[in-house]
Amino acid sequence: MQIKRYKLQIFSTAALLNFMAVMQTRKKSLIILGLIVLSLFVHFAFNNSFFVETAYSTGFYPHLARLLRFFFGWLPFSIGDILYGVIAVCLVVKVVKAVIKIFKKEMNWAWMKCGAYKMVVWILFIYIIFNVLWGINYNRLGIAYQLGLDTKRYTAKDLAAVDSLLLQKVNENKSTLIQIHQTEINKKEIFKRSDEAYKNAAIQFPFLTYQTNAVKSSLWGWLGNYLGFMGYYDPFTGEAQVNTTVPYFLQPYTTCHEMAHQVGYAREDEANFVGYLAAAASSDTLFHYSVYLDLFLTTNRNLYIVDSVAAKSFAKQLSPAVKEDIKQWRTFAEAHQNPVEPIIRWMYGKYLQSNKQPAGNLTYDEVTGLLVAYYKKYGKL
Repeated sequence: MQIKRYKLQIFSTAALLNFMAVMQTRKKSLIILGLIVLSLFVHFAFNNSFFVETAYSTGFYPHLARLLRFFFGWLPFSIGDILYGVIAVCLVVKVVKAVIKIFKKEMNWAWMKCGAYKMVVWILFIYIIFNVLWGINYNRLGIAYQLGLDTKRYTAKDLAAVDSLLLQKVNENKSTLIQIHQTEINKKEIFKRSDEAYKNAAIQFPFLTYQTNAVKSSLWGWLGNYLGFMGYYDPFTGEAQVNTTVPYFLQPYTTCHEMAHQVGYAREDEANFVGYLAAAASSDTLFHYSVYLDLFLTTNRNLYIVDSVAAKSFAKQLSPAVKEDIKQWRTFAEAHQNPVEPIIRWMYGKYLQSNKQPAGNLTYDEVTGLLVAYYKKYGKL
C-alpha cells in the first residue's frame, strides 16, 4: 500500500511538472504571438504617409518628444549613452558565456530554444517601442510636403547654381569669422545657440518649434571618431547626442541636425535640410559657416557626377582658410581610420534602407534635391 502511494505521488508530481511545462510553452507562444500582432499592427496601421503626417508626426509625437526631453533633458549626462553602454557590456558578457558553453560542450536543445525565444521577444519589443516613440516618423510626408517643394527633377544647371551660391556663402562667412577673430566656442554655448537658432527658424516655420532642450555631449565621442558618427538621436530617451571631439566648425551643424531628429524628421536628408533651416536662421556666423561648408561639399560631390569640370572649378575657388579647415577635417578622419568603420557604415546603411531610405548612407547627400527645390521656390539659401 505504501509503495502504491509512493508511485502515485511520483506520477502526480510528474504530471504536474508536465502540465506546468505545457502551460509555460503556451505562455511563451502567446507572448510571441502578441508581439508579432502588435508589430504587424504598427507596420501596417502607420503605413499611410498622410495619416502619419497629420495624426502622429504633427499630432501625437511632438507632445511625446517634449515629455521625454522633460524627463531626461535636465540631467547633465546622457542617459542614452549609459543605456547603450550597459547593453554593449551585457551583450559581450552573453557572447562570452555562450562561447564558454560551446567549448565545454554544455549546449543543448533547451538552452538554444530558450536563447532564441529571448532574442525574438527582445527584437519584437524593441521594434514596437522604437516605432511608437519615434520610428513612425520615417513614414511621414515630411519637410518637402510642408514647404510645398518639388524635389522630383533638377538639372545640372540648377545644381551648379546652388553650388556656386554655397561657395560664395562659405567664403564670405569664413572671412567674417577671421575678421571678428572667432574660433572655437565651448559645447554648452553651441547647444544654447542651437536652441536659439530653432527659435528663430520657428518664427518663419512654426512646425520647427523646439521646446525643452535635451542636447548633450556624447560620452562615446572618442569611440564615434573610429566608428564614423558625429552625433545620434536616442528615441528611447529623447536625447540628442553630439560628438564634441570633432573639429569645432563641424559641431554647430551637427547639433542642428540631431535636433531636427528630435523635432520629428527621421530621414537623414530631411534632418540635414531642417538642420540647414535652423543654422541659417541663427545670428551666429560660425553656424552659417558650419552649415554652408557641409552643404557645399555635399552639393559639390553631386555636381561632380554630372559636371566634373564645374565641380572642380568651384572647389578651387574656396578661400585658403576654408581649404585649411577641409584639410584639418580630412586629417582628423584619416587619423581615425580603422577596419571596423566600413563594417559599421555598411550595417548603418542597411538600417537606413530598411527604413524607407533606399540610398542607404548616401541618403545624407539627397539633401541636395531639397536645397535645389528650396532655392528654385524662394530664390535664396
